[in-house]
Amino acid sequence: QVQMVESGGGLVQAGGSLRLSCAASGSIFSIFRLNNMGWYRQAPGKQRELVATISSGGSTNYTDSVKGRFTISRVNAKVTVYLQMNSLKPEDTAVYYCNGLEDKGARATPRFVNYWGKGTLVTVSS
Repeated sequence: QVQMVESGGGLVQAGGSLRLSCAASGSIFSIFRLNNMGWYRQAPGKQRELVATISSGGSTNYTDSVKGRFTISRVNAKVTVYLQMNSLKPEDTAVYYCNGLEDKGARATPRFVNYWGKGTLVTVSS
C-alpha cells in the first residue's frame, strides 16, 4: 500500500556529509497515517539497527553513535523524510533503510504496519 524509496547514498570521505532522502508513495490515506518514520542501517555481518526516528508530532530519537552528527526531518505532509549526515565516520558505512510505521487505528487488526525501502548504500572511506 505504501512504497518507501531511498536516495542519496554514495561514497564519501570521513568527515564529509551526505543527505539521504526517502519518498513515500502509494495510498494517500496510508501515507498520512505514517505516524512514525525513520532510518535504519545494516552493515555487513551485522543486524539492522535503528539510526533515527521522527514522529508525526516532530519528536525525534537517535542512536547514541549518531547523536550530534545526524539530523532527521520530514516535510511535504509526511511524504518525504530526510537524514542529514555530517562528520561521517567509516563505521557509518552501511545500507540505510527508510521505514514508515502506519497506525491504522486502535480498532484495526493489525493496527501497525511497517513499510521498508530497499536501501541505499553509504560508504565512508578513511
